[in-house]
Amino acid sequence: MIPLEEKKAKQNDTETKQIMNSFDEEKESFFNSKLLIAFVVVIVLGIGTGYFFAKRSGVINVASLNNSGSSSSVPKGTIVGSSDTSTFKDKVEGVLEEGGSEGEGQFHLVRPGGDSQNVYLTSSIVDLSKYLKRKVKVWGETNKAQHVGWLMDVGRLEVLN
Repeated sequence: MIPLEEKKAKQNDTETKQIMNSFDEEKESFFNSKLLIAFVVVIVLGIGTGYFFAKRSGVINVASLNNSGSSSSVPKGTIVGSSDTSTFKDKVEGVLEEGGSEGEGQFHLVRPGGDSQNVYLTSSIVDLSKYLKRKVKVWGETNKAQHVGWLMDVGRLEVLN
């Protein structure tokens, strides 16, 4: 027979073994070197993609085409702005004048047919003030207007005369 004290000691050892768990030191943690390398590769690819698309956008430097700032010095046929005609698919021709209407647009194109045919313009890409009093063709994106018939954000401009 096993003495009572030995029996209790064996039970305690068994309970201790069941309660205590061992952790395998060989298992890799979630944040290992492979994951860190993957993060670095994703960041580098993101920066590279952004740089590639920024270079590919085709925006022409307006300042290099027109250093004097006077609209008469801009030669006929000059095209400025974005070459992305898929974004700027609306196009219209007219004489560029300064002034919007009721807070919409900073410029407008005068077209045959009177004031109701004017197209009001804004642009963050092309400096329209350099082409005042010139007949131009503009490509842009039509925006919702509150007070005018046609409001356009200009992305590209061609000087016609």
